[in-house]
Amino acid sequence: MALHTYEAAAKERLPGPVWDFLAGGSGTESMLTAGREALDRIQLRPRCLVDVSHCDSRTDLLGAELAAPLGIAPMAYHQLAHPEGEVATARAAGDVGALLTVSMFASRTLEDIAAATSGPLWLQLYWLKRRELMTDLIRRAESAGFRALVLTVDAPRVAFRPRDAINGFAVPPGIRAVNLSPEVMAASHGSLAGESAIAKHSMEQFDPSITWEDLAWLHGVTSLPVVLKGVLTGEDAQLAVKHGISGLIVSNHGGRQLDFSRSAPESLTEVVDAVDGRCQVILDGGIRHGADIAKALCMGADAVMIGRPALWGLSHSGAEGVAGVLRLLMDEFEEVMALMGSPTVADFGRSGVSPARGHLSA
Repeated sequence: MALHTYEAAAKERLPGPVWDFLAGGSGTESMLTAGREALDRIQLRPRCLVDVSHCDSRTDLLGAELAAPLGIAPMAYHQLAHPEGEVATARAAGDVGALLTVSMFASRTLEDIAAATSGPLWLQLYWLKRRELMTDLIRRAESAGFRALVLTVDAPRVAFRPRDAINGFAVPPGIRAVNLSPEVMAASHGSLAGESAIAKHSMEQFDPSITWEDLAWLHGVTSLPVVLKGVLTGEDAQLAVKHGISGLIVSNHGGRQLDFSRSAPESLTEVVDAVDGRCQVILDGGIRHGADIAKALCMGADAVMIGRPALWGLSHSGAEGVAGVLRLLMDEFEEVMALMGSPTVADFGRSGVSPARGHLSA
């Protein structure tokens, strides 16, 4: 089954406001297609007469072996797509050997998610005004075997998302962020015409005052490696390395934050060059084909993440659907490896893409 088939099925099955919440973007929604368009402009440069009788897509990401350089980005409330929510997503990721990053606003407990998977888990955090809540989540993640923390840094507040405002979107009854108290999450359930409850909640709970210096506190409360999600510039990438960050996720938040920004694929090489091998780099944005994984690796990424396609698969058939989406991308990537003359992940490099259309310079 092709990815667009999963997408069409999800759009048909999900209630309109839920679909808009998952599919929509901020402002003019210009960023919903920017990453995809950037990836489409990149041309691959295959090599011939290479022994590709065996292609090995395995790779290592912050000490975890993955079947392919592929993971699932953090997304809240998987129960919007399927009753099993993140437990089904985790089962699928483990079955195929992919990384799962769990949102702090997951609709299943960290412990249940961890029990459902054999694969590596990372925990995503927004910086809350009440730091003791973050500390509690970190302690639980450590106890459950999570391997890294992912701090989202491009959302000091949730941007205006017109579809959610028009729909007066709020998290539906019966679904909640179960790893945080109902008191903390109350604003996300209050539906008002012309207003997004998600945006209202962020204004109430997110701390917009944090700076690079605050990362010392986060390092001080955990021994887990810290990854920053949402970095799009070389300047911030260098600061991240200076402040002890182990990984960067180059992401424009699925087109849901700053409108008219530079897309994640267009920003990738600038970030890669800035860190110069001192931390791992992951691309999150517009990945829809196995060839996109190859393009990202050529531009210096260590792995990629998908967002919405995982929820399409989850909506379609639970864990089986998520695994189907991941396997589709992995199978396509393995074919690209053979046709590119790149039998291992390490064989991909800058010479594998065309500079003329690949945005390889900052």
